[in-house]
Amino acid sequence: MQELGIQGIAVKPTPITAGDRVKIEYDGLLSQSGAEEIYLHAGYGNAREWRNVQDFRMRKGMEGWETEMNVHTDDRLNICFHDNANNWDNNSGSNWSFEVHNGNLY
Repeated sequence: MQELGIQGIAVKPTPITAGDRVKIEYDGLLSQSGAEEIYLHAGYGNAREWRNVQDFRMRKGMEGWETEMNVHTDDRLNICFHDNANNWDNNSGSNWSFEVHNGNLY
């Protein structure tokens, strides 16, 4: 399981398998800057061409902001965050990217 770290995010469970419901926690730059609302911006594919892009409104939790999403494909999951004032935290342009397994053992 990945814990909140220097980048202020956690994704649980990891590794991610297609079909999983994952919880994403965020306590990064936007949270530390006092954002009133934060959204997870998520898509699948390579770093330059995201597909099936969606925004998920996050809720304020005990350790920052959190939301859950279903992972429907074994394409790479890419995420970043924005607030209601259109400020973004995209990991200095690198976003965050996670391998998604297809669930096969071979």
